[in-house]
Amino acid sequence: MSENKAIKGGEFVIRETPYTAVFIPEEFDEEAKMIRQTCLDFLDTEVLNKLDRIDAQEEGLMPSLMDKAGELGMLGVSIPEEYGGFGKNFNTSMLVADAVGGGFSFAVALSAHTGIGTLPILYYGNDAQKAKYIPKLATGEWKASYCLTEPNAGSDANSGRTSAKLNAEGTHYLINGQKMWITNGGFADIFIVFAKIDDDKNLTAFIVEKDFGGITMNPEEHKLGIKGSSTRQIFFNDCPVPVENMLSDRENGFKIAVNILNIGRIKLGAATIGSARMVINHAVQYANERIQFNLPISKFGAIRYKLAEMATRLFSVESASYRAGQNIDDAYDALIAGGMDEAKAKLKSVEQFAIECAIIKVWCSEMLDYVADEGVQIYGGMGYSADAPMERAYRDSRINRIFEGTNEVNRLLVVDMLLKRAMKGELDLMGPAQAVAGELLAIPDFGDEDDAPFAAEKKIVANLKKAGLLIAGAAVQKLMMSLSKEEEILMNIADIIGYVYITESVLLRAEKLLHTGSDKADYAKDMAMIYLYGAIDKISAAGKEALYSFGEGDELNMMLVGLRRFTKAQPFNVKDARQRIAKRLIDENKYCF
Repeated sequence: MSENKAIKGGEFVIRETPYTAVFIPEEFDEEAKMIRQTCLDFLDTEVLNKLDRIDAQEEGLMPSLMDKAGELGMLGVSIPEEYGGFGKNFNTSMLVADAVGGGFSFAVALSAHTGIGTLPILYYGNDAQKAKYIPKLATGEWKASYCLTEPNAGSDANSGRTSAKLNAEGTHYLINGQKMWITNGGFADIFIVFAKIDDDKNLTAFIVEKDFGGITMNPEEHKLGIKGSSTRQIFFNDCPVPVENMLSDRENGFKIAVNILNIGRIKLGAATIGSARMVINHAVQYANERIQFNLPISKFGAIRYKLAEMATRLFSVESASYRAGQNIDDAYDALIAGGMDEAKAKLKSVEQFAIECAIIKVWCSEMLDYVADEGVQIYGGMGYSADAPMERAYRDSRINRIFEGTNEVNRLLVVDMLLKRAMKGELDLMGPAQAVAGELLAIPDFGDEDDAPFAAEKKIVANLKKAGLLIAGAAVQKLMMSLSKEEEILMNIADIIGYVYITESVLLRAEKLLHTGSDKADYAKDMAMIYLYGAIDKISAAGKEALYSFGEGDELNMMLVGLRRFTKAQPFNVKDARQRIAKRLIDENKYCF
């Protein structure tokens, strides 16, 4: 990795990134765009006209759609060519997740198959396992599922009670236990099952074929949303699994689960982007068609505010998602150049950016919830009708804040991973944090005005990073080992870190569009500024809440002064910026950024 090309995961907190070092979605090449269009066309012709039938779980419909997607290569985009896939890079697979994301329950089935169902074998399987399973998974001949969650083991996955015992002949492990919320469970041919062998402390993973026997299922779950995705409880009763179907090493299952979930998180973020784009398109079109007081409701400021804010939040998390996707690709290329095995390099590159993956999962899922909720509101009474498109979007969006680790768990992970990397010496957080604390005692250096594009905004972002370092450093110093139990404070810190990352990402995208002469540059800047000024307020509020929780006396007052200093900005008219964004949306009659 060249020095300006890619930074280490989490390093954005303490280091500035030049716009030249980030990838923006406008840079996808023609081949990637063609793959995306293939996915969008598939949704139009095969999925969106069957949504009621899919939600009713019409017998055989979802597997047949998966078969058709497999025929088009949609299931094998990131699978190496030697196993029948296209061998595309990580960011292209993100683009596919984005494109399919507007497919409601179908998107869930496809992502579960291509992600958590297939990748454990691709990345952790031995040559024989990959040769046997991956080609059939790439074409959709076999469908995959992932069996981790149990009734008493959700976020605490390693506490699962499913057991595996070697039979007397030493040829098979007999698996016993119960798994729940298993996506694709009703039609899967292959299950990635996590169980503990004997008295092991950690899980071991197994590749289980449905035809092995000893597998029974409850009926389909009745769910709030994603009604068309198969979700079953699965019971293993002395299910015989050949010893050669152990995946990776004994007790390596928890590591497999964690690393695959990192990929699942950022891919989920990409899928919400596609879903939100579809919701915004419906909302804009309805606002242009719905007449009230002799005017389309798109003429009214309150509606224009909603449309612009929906687009801004989508554009911002989209910027962060593809930035992180390219960072993962760059890290992979560097690891391969250093001689690392391809499968290990894939895992290591994603693991390196696990902090960003968690941030993207949280901010993207909350973006979609906001967009879907406002979509219902724009439709008014019709938004509450099951005959209009918003009702399904609203219900289906809610699961994303629970999938792939709840947003609360992911927020805690963001801070936990940062602090652990600091303690290992992988990231120097305490040095910059101490420097920021020392800065509070010094006279502010206002410096010379820099009239370069985005110079002022970059300075604000740099100060927002200082705010995060100030509060995190003070919390570590004050609370020491007890900080891990102060989840409210940790989530305040995570909010600051997350808003910093998304804000910096959208500003870098806007700056790059400006330098490339894009006709989107002015609108991108408006959205970046709107997001920036919203983030300032949110970071200020989160910072105060954290400081009030552990600070006291003169020390608290000094830190509050510092927080105010680091969250200052010159006034900016966000209303006019939203009006400009809304006008383009309304004129184009779709999300056009």
